[in-house]
Amino acid sequence: MKRLFVLPLVLFLAGASDALAQDVRYNFAREANFAAFKTYRWVPIKGESTLNSLQEQQVKGTVDNELAKKGLMRTDAETADLYLGYQAAVSTEKQFTSYDTGWGYGPGWGGGWYGGGGTSITTGTTSTIYVGQLALDMYSSATKALVWRATASKTLDTNAKPDKQQKNLEKAVAKLLKNYPPVVKK
Repeated sequence: MKRLFVLPLVLFLAGASDALAQDVRYNFAREANFAAFKTYRWVPIKGESTLNSLQEQQVKGTVDNELAKKGLMRTDAETADLYLGYQAAVSTEKQFTSYDTGWGYGPGWGGGWYGGGGTSITTGTTSTIYVGQLALDMYSSATKALVWRATASKTLDTNAKPDKQQKNLEKAVAKLLKNYPPVVKK
C-alpha cells in the first residue's frame, strides 16, 4: 500500500522540479568563425531597459567569469572582436493550483442504487511566481551582425536573497554559455 502512494508522490515531485528549472535556449550564425573571436566589449542594446547598477555589475561579472573560462578576454577597446549586450526582464505571473480530494460518491451512488448525493472538495491556492529572463547577444564587430543569442528563463528574481540571486545567475550563465563556441555539424 505504501508503494502505491510513494510512486505518484515521487513522480509529482520530479515533475515539479522540472517545472521550476531554468529553460535555456540558444542560436548562432553557422557562417561565423567563432575561433577568430578572442576579445569582447560590453555595449548597451538600444531601447532595452537595464537593471539597476548592482544587478548589472552582477550580470556582467558573472558573464565575464564564464567567458574567461572559454578563452575570451574583456576589453574596452573599439577593436574588440565581439560586442556583447544583454536584455533582462523581471516580471510576475499568477499561478493557480488546485486539487480534488476525490472523496465522494461515484457513478450510480447519487442517482440510483442507494439514493443520496455525493460531495467532493476542491482546494485551490494562488501564488505569485517571479519570472526573470536573461538574454545574451553577441555581435561580430566586423560585420555588426548578430552571431550568437542565448536566453535563460527563471534566472533573475529580485525578491530572492542575494546569495540565492547570485547562485541562480551563475547557474544560468553557465548553462547559457555551455555550448559556446558552438560546434557546427557538417
